[in-house]
Amino acid sequence: MLNALQTRYPSALSRTGSRNPMPANTSAMTENAVSAEEHYALMTEVRDLKNTVAALRSALEQEKIDTDKAVRAAHAAAGSEISQLKATAAALRDALEQARIDRDKSVQDAVVTANHEIVQLRATAGALRDTLELERADKARSVQAALRDATDEINQLKATVSALRDSVEQGRNAG
Repeated sequence: MLNALQTRYPSALSRTGSRNPMPANTSAMTENAVSAEEHYALMTEVRDLKNTVAALRSALEQEKIDTDKAVRAAHAAAGSEISQLKATAAALRDALEQARIDRDKSVQDAVVTANHEIVQLRATAGALRDTLELERADKARSVQAALRDATDEINQLKATVSALRDSVEQGRNAG
């Protein structure tokens, strides 16, 4: 820091070699008497330094204000974005839940439809089974009736053949 001041204000530090522009003891003052012009120059430089310090302090305070304002703005923007992201997440969560509900309803509807179809198919199968049983019973009755009719006809034909044979034999015997 001292080097920076020496570089910026060489005349203020050239006489004493320290930051204090006034000599440490009064005997040195008498030996190194400072002229009014040098004193005025030093006082002007001190005033300029004070003004510079004040300006730097003001600039530093303004920079702090600007930084605080930027931080607040960043926090506000981040808060706004967080709110938007939360709202988006909630909306997506709701949409996902609705999709899950819709899927579950679709599955339930499909199960109900499949169960109705199964009931209908079972009823149809039962009706077809009953119809098949009736047709088998009818067929069996028809076959038995046809067999009975055929047996009756065969028996009649046998009786007719037997009667004709007897008649032919009687005609042979009578004749």
